[in-house]
Amino acid sequence: MLSALANIALGLVTSLLGGGFVWLWERGKRTRALNRKAGFFGVRPGETCLVVLPNKHNAPRAVHHRDVRAVVELAMLAGELGCQVSVASGSFRGSNGDRTEFCVGGPLGDANVRAGGHLAAHLPGVTIHPYSDRPEAVAFSVGGEQYLFDQGNEEYALVAKFTPQESSRPVVLVCGQSALANQAAIHFLRREYARVVREIASEDRYCLLIKISDILTYEFHRAVLERDVSAAAFAPA
Repeated sequence: MLSALANIALGLVTSLLGGGFVWLWERGKRTRALNRKAGFFGVRPGETCLVVLPNKHNAPRAVHHRDVRAVVELAMLAGELGCQVSVASGSFRGSNGDRTEFCVGGPLGDANVRAGGHLAAHLPGVTIHPYSDRPEAVAFSVGGEQYLFDQGNEEYALVAKFTPQESSRPVVLVCGQSALANQAAIHFLRREYARVVREIASEDRYCLLIKISDILTYEFHRAVLERDVSAAAFAPA
């Protein structure tokens, strides 16, 4: 009888220990995944992230609904990583200091003037062609290649991460050819960061070209990493 009870007790202890180890392993796995995600985006749990919003083109003081959705994606990302979010407009000036900055949108039409400053200061190898009636209007030029803006069919977004010398935390610039491209890039990287990390040269500083295609059918959901253009983008002009 005592032997049977001892075997039952041993079985219970073994089950509890096994369950505990599985729980610890799963918890450690989730923690490692979150740490990798935080490292890719340059944030630390418990910090406040600064999100700089663009204006809607030709509509100062208004924000495109897709850029609002992009901010919702960033807020969800921050929540996953245990961070708070502070929002500012593209007219924000000064250093991001000890806050990781997500600067959304491009500089054309003064939509996000701060984005233009970031591009000029840190990404001299990138050219964004102005609005015009020419085929290269709104195209990105980087590394000797041109990426045209085919609105509503195929569009691009540049996503760059760098740390200004006066800041202790990085800037993540999300510069799409449209508000839809901004949303698509954030949506894509939030979900596919682990695969992207394996395909790029560095996660400490990068400039990635994201392609969004078949927009009429899939909207912002069909996005891929087109190229890591870091070497050309950060090179002096």
